[in-house]
Amino acid sequence: MCDRMRMDRRLTLIGVMLVVLSMTMATQYATTKVSYSFAIVHPSNADIRFIGSDNSSDDGLRCLRVSDNSTGTRFVTLELGDWMPNSNKNYTAALGIVNEEGFYVNLTHVNISGVNASYLDVWLHGDRDADLIDGDQADSVVKVIEDGTALYTASDVVWTFTPGDGTVTTMCADTYTEPGCTQLTTLWDDTSHIQYSTNDANNSVNKSSDFVWVGVSLNLPDNAGAGTPTGLIEFHFKASTTD
Repeated sequence: MCDRMRMDRRLTLIGVMLVVLSMTMATQYATTKVSYSFAIVHPSNADIRFIGSDNSSDDGLRCLRVSDNSTGTRFVTLELGDWMPNSNKNYTAALGIVNEEGFYVNLTHVNISGVNASYLDVWLHGDRDADLIDGDQADSVVKVIEDGTALYTASDVVWTFTPGDGTVTTMCADTYTEPGCTQLTTLWDDTSHIQYSTNDANNSVNKSSDFVWVGVSLNLPDNAGAGTPTGLIEFHFKASTTD
């Protein structure tokens, strides 16, 4: 009898252990779903959008343009023209960047890569027609690329855009605080297929406007070889949202 009781206890213990092990080792599977949506739009209609301004010396069209405005091929390019060695060309407003998101957006840094990228300087500034001066790092002018080298990193903030209003035909100059905000119209260029502005009367102000001008300086040394260099300019943005 005692031996049988001991055996029963052992079997019970083994059974309990098997149950516990099966509980700890069991894998559970579940599936749930959530829908998403986004829109792929024209570069002039994006939440952070590019606009044109200066005309290229190459063909008289905007430096910034969409060469083929067909659906699926709306890619912006920056055409800086044809220049000989030992020359300099300064586009003070090669393009503009406008924030249409409903919160502050920081531009942290700018990168450039490609053939002969060392020939290029890039600036962020508020005054569309102002000459860009080396060494001027004031709030209204920030040099972000020098001789193809980025001067800032992801840990920096070089320009802050105020919240936009989602209207892709306007941008806010001077100050964000209403009623002081001056709404500038961005027009449509049928040839360059881009929104643009040539307004010189109202400037962008860092931390107070929802747009900034991007100046590009092309500096060709006397030993620059012939060719058609191409590359990529990357603008990096960061934003924090709250309840």
